Amino acid sequence: MPRQTPLREITLGQMLDETVAQWPNRDAVVYVDREFRLSWRQFAELVDEMATGLMALGVQKGEKVAVWANNVPHWVVLQFATAKIGAVLLTVNTHYRRSELEYLLQQSECENLVLIDGFRDIDYVGTIYDLIPELKQQERGRLSAPKFPNLKRVVFLGAEKHRGMYSIPEVLALSCMITPEEYEQRQQSLNPHDVVNMQYTSGTTGFPKGVQLTHFNIGNNGYWIGENQKFTELDRLCLTVPLFHCFGCVLGVLAAVSHGTAMVILENFEPVLAMTSVEEEKCTAIYGVPTMFIAMLEHKLFKRFDFSTLRTGIMAGSPCPIEFMKRAISEMNMREITICYGLTEGSPVMTQTRIGDDLRQMTETVGRSMPEIEVRIVDPETNEESPRGAVGEICCRGYNVMKGYYNNPDATAKAIDMDGWLHSGDLGVMDEEGYVTVTGRLKDMIIRGGENVYPREIEEFLYRMEGILDVQVAGVPSRKFGEEVGAFVILKPDVTMEPEDVKEFCRGQIARYKIPKFVAFVDAYPMTASGKIQKFKLRELAAELFPEAMQEPQKA
Repeated sequence: MPRQTPLREITLGQMLDETVAQWPNRDAVVYVDREFRLSWRQFAELVDEMATGLMALGVQKGEKVAVWANNVPHWVVLQFATAKIGAVLLTVNTHYRRSELEYLLQQSECENLVLIDGFRDIDYVGTIYDLIPELKQQERGRLSAPKFPNLKRVVFLGAEKHRGMYSIPEVLALSCMITPEEYEQRQQSLNPHDVVNMQYTSGTTGFPKGVQLTHFNIGNNGYWIGENQKFTELDRLCLTVPLFHCFGCVLGVLAAVSHGTAMVILENFEPVLAMTSVEEEKCTAIYGVPTMFIAMLEHKLFKRFDFSTLRTGIMAGSPCPIEFMKRAISEMNMREITICYGLTEGSPVMTQTRIGDDLRQMTETVGRSMPEIEVRIVDPETNEESPRGAVGEICCRGYNVMKGYYNNPDATAKAIDMDGWLHSGDLGVMDEEGYVTVTGRLKDMIIRGGENVYPREIEEFLYRMEGILDVQVAGVPSRKFGEEVGAFVILKPDVTMEPEDVKEFCRGQIARYKIPKFVAFVDAYPMTASGKIQKFKLRELAAELFPEAMQEPQKA
């Protein structure tokens, strides 16, 4: 039953305690590729051990604890251990390299860093020793590094010993130094409106900014995301997306924890492991960005797996191709799949499709506003509300709006206006029933000779073309028109195609100014680690691939 009080003033720790009290022996966290299965009671005991261990290390209320790791088993433990002692979980992008990590640690004034040995071709431990050579010479817990004056301690997320770092077994062993009374006193001092999570926006534009989110922000958002999928303690969620991103730690973890739903987690996304997890654990829900669903649906072993237990889930993170939404519904049994839309600054979800929506609403829109959140479309020039059906900037207001960017009041003031509306930077339209369709990014919009072109519209049209697996549309700098339309196409295996074929498919079907003047066939798109396609990099690529667009136009 949906709760009677729409918004609750509780901390994430209190949310976990309620779930443990109700379903102590049901599965909480499972990894199918190793012997790892914790009940809610076992999970909570590990959280308390980690929390008191961190307190024993000296981690104070309000301190940042940066976690630089993929979806390892201790990640979710740390999410709640930090929350229970009033620390701020600072999630670090797994794809970050030296200069990006340096920027994050300095800008955030981070006091604690927890890391694994590395990810893909990035050596995390080597990177840290390179950035902080003092780590090898100084006593653990008493770090003094001029470049990082706030950083006090580094913890290795594993059993191995590294100079200057605590290991996880050592942290857990220290927990006996904190009395139950001290731990309880710390928890009693917390306020649901304290910052509990800080994420650096993916940086699809400009330098990343530290988004400060409270227990109240993300706890309530997570609850309603789960509620809109009708999650209960009987559901089992296959979580394939990175935990460092809101998709993982809010849409995934907090939606699950608030409903007692089991989390079947993948350390890294791999289509066969995801499909195996669904089959073996009889998952009822699965999350992914569109490229993940495409990877599963197009996999040669797809038909060998049993998806009969699936019911719901979320496809989000970047625009969802309608054809793949329909295939997820029909071929993966996800008849109650939902789309979420939002941004990190909005905790992150402001709109979601609902179970019971018709096929058009489920596949062509990003749903309607979440409970207790106002959503409106405004004219980017005047900031006045746009009429229904007119394109404008998508904005929201409510409990979900971030506390602000860390140490960046100017950027905060640009993102949140005087009336409390968070400006998304995305363009969209709202229909008469309140359903929103995203038409593009405010900065992605192509202006060709005075005509506004919305990339999403052309992308959806080109998805219908036989042989195209994925397509992204971006502006190509043009001397004559300011910008021309460029299409970056990924073809299905064993398909060959010429640029002229794509243009011919469009002729007579869409307005001439919308037809891609330039077509490039590519193997992949530049992406952030959270699965967002970096359109600004496509624009840069377009300028390199099609320099002729900037040449002097031929005289008639």
